[in-house]
Amino acid sequence: MTAPAVIATPASGATDHARPSGARVVAALVGRDLRRFFRARSRVVGSVAQPLLLWIVLGAGLGDSFRPGGAAGATVAMTGGYLSYFYPGTIVLTMLFTAIFSTISVIDDRHHGFLQAVLVAPVSRSALVLGKTMGGVTIALFQGIALLLLAPLAGFPLGAMNLPLVLAALLLAAIGFTALGFAVAWWIDSSQGYHAIMSVALIPLWMLSGAMFPATGGSAWMRGLMAANPMTYAMSAVRRGLHGGALPDCGLPAWSSASLELGVSAAFAVVALFAATALCRRRA
Repeated sequence: MTAPAVIATPASGATDHARPSGARVVAALVGRDLRRFFRARSRVVGSVAQPLLLWIVLGAGLGDSFRPGGAAGATVAMTGGYLSYFYPGTIVLTMLFTAIFSTISVIDDRHHGFLQAVLVAPVSRSALVLGKTMGGVTIALFQGIALLLLAPLAGFPLGAMNLPLVLAALLLAAIGFTALGFAVAWWIDSSQGYHAIMSVALIPLWMLSGAMFPATGGSAWMRGLMAANPMTYAMSAVRRGLHGGALPDCGLPAWSSASLELGVSAAFAVVALFAATALCRRRA
C-alpha cells in the first residue's frame, strides 16, 4: 500500500510544477502574435498604408464639403483643412483594422488545432482572452505610434501634442476593439462571416464617431447616436490630444471633456474584456 502512495505524490507535484502561470501564458500568446505579424511584411506595410491612402483620398475628395465658405457650407471651422480634421479618424481606423486582422487568427487557430491544444492545457480562459487581446493591442499601438510620427504632415506638430492623452486614448480604444473582435471571432466559426459582422458593426460606429464629420452637426437623432457611441469618446480624446493645449473649434461636443472621454473609453474596454471572457468560458 506504501508504493502506490509514493508514486502518486510525485505525480501530483509534477502536475502542479508544470502548470503554467497566467503571466507566462499571456506573454507566450502575445509573443506568438507579434512574431506572426512582423514575419508578414505585406501585413506590416498594408496596415499603415491602407489608412494613409484612405486619409489622402477621402480627405482630398471631401475637403470642399467642409471648407468654410465652400459650396456645401461648413459646419465647423477646421484649422488646416479637412485633411487635418480627418487625420485623427485615420488613426482610430487603424485600430479597427488591427482588431479585425489580429483577432481573426482565433478562427484560424481553431481550424488548425492550436486553439484546441490551448483549451485542453491547464490554462485559464481569462489568460487566453488577455493574451490574444494584448497581442492585438501591442500591434495596434505600434501602428498608432507610426501614424503619430507622421502627424506633422497633417499639421500636428509633435511638440504641441498632449502625448499622454493620445497614448491613453489609443491604448483604451485598442483594448476595447480587440476584445470585441475576440468575442466575435470566438462566436463565429467562419472567416467570411466574421468579416461581414465586423464590417457591419464597427465601420458604421467609426463613421458615427466624429471621424468623418463633426459630432455637433446633423439632426438631433444623429447627434444622439453619436453621443451614445463609445467610439465617439475615444475619437474625441485622440483629437483633443493631437491639438494639445491649442484646441480649436473642431467639432467636439461642448459637454465633453478629457476625463469623460477616457472614462467612457475605459468602461468600454472593461465591458468588452468581460464579455469576451464570459463568452470564452461558456462556448468552446
